[in-house]
Amino acid sequence: MITINVGMFQTLALSVIAIYVGEFIRNQFPIWKKYCIPAPVIGGTLFAIITTCLYSFDLFSFQFDYKTINTFFYNVFFAAMGFAASFALLKKGGKLVIIFSILAAVLAMLQNVLSLGLGVLLDMNPLVALMSGSIPLTGGHGNAAAFAPIAEQMGASGAIEVAVAAATFGLIAGCILGGPLGRGLIKKHRLNEQLVEELSQTEIEKEALPKISYRRSSQAAFLLLLACGIGQTLFLLNKAIFPQVNIPIHVMSMLGGLILRLILDATKRDHQALYENIGIIGEISLAVFVSIVIVTMQLWKLADLALPLIIILTLQVVLCYLFCVFITFRLCGKNYDSAIIATGHSGFGLGAVPVSMATMTAVCSRYHYSKLAFFVVPLIGGFISNISNALIITLFLNIAQGMG
Repeated sequence: MITINVGMFQTLALSVIAIYVGEFIRNQFPIWKKYCIPAPVIGGTLFAIITTCLYSFDLFSFQFDYKTINTFFYNVFFAAMGFAASFALLKKGGKLVIIFSILAAVLAMLQNVLSLGLGVLLDMNPLVALMSGSIPLTGGHGNAAAFAPIAEQMGASGAIEVAVAAATFGLIAGCILGGPLGRGLIKKHRLNEQLVEELSQTEIEKEALPKISYRRSSQAAFLLLLACGIGQTLFLLNKAIFPQVNIPIHVMSMLGGLILRLILDATKRDHQALYENIGIIGEISLAVFVSIVIVTMQLWKLADLALPLIIILTLQVVLCYLFCVFITFRLCGKNYDSAIIATGHSGFGLGAVPVSMATMTAVCSRYHYSKLAFFVVPLIGGFISNISNALIITLFLNIAQGMG
């Protein structure tokens, strides 16, 4: 088989092409728009299927150089999420933050109970079975890479391969599930009808905003880069002072954006147009990041999942759907914001924060933007859930080791 090395900028270009292809398919086949499937997911998945077919027929395999550029866009996106916060949102969303933090932890717990319980019934190694729980799903590929080696050290042979494959499964499932879930909640509870007046007012406010200019655009880009620099500094400080506390660098970039937002707000000047520019750059970074992740996926690894793992992961999707629809949506208020929050929860409950943001963006682009949801979900999914999930994973790793 011929191996083709694809450079960093070539990978980036292919990911952009995948976004264009996905947008073209959305326009030609409205069903994709109807169910709020993001363009990067459509185009990226199509490309991943093509590379999988080429690999399956022993024709070509692709070696992508994507980690550096992926990390860059990931951190820029999270920095933009930090800028999206404000004292007004902190005050308005305080109660929701607490509720959603608890719900995120409960879902992670249930994911591990399901994977461990079914794993035992299906006669699997408990530690290997746990690689289909909150480690690859709520945690994504990052947690899969961090905790799977620990499981292997505990004696779980093949834990890394299973965790990475499960994370890939979760990413695809989260991208597919989120849009229809959000649309279903909005249609069922007729939440879009409550937004006609709000939407009209929002459009008036948008018209009143100053046009995009070089000054604002460049300032937005520079501030995002500055936030990422602050984030890496905070990341290194945390690593030096609290080596036991592992907080990912993208969370620190979000904190960097939040710090700069609070400083700008303290000047008492109107920075709304600047924040709009920052939001645009953040959305672009998210689209590119999601596209890169999906374009570079090795789907053939999913074929290596044994039947017991396929059963567990399928039931994990069912669990996530039921939890988000019947618990997250209801406890977060049964309104439009809670529908978008439930959409986001299904995203990072199966495929980490980028999936949640992509699906939320797709749903909101069809209906209406939710500032509250875009504040609460990345804060919990990107920051608080990283900490709570790590503690939950550690607990269940010890339980699984004892069962083994």
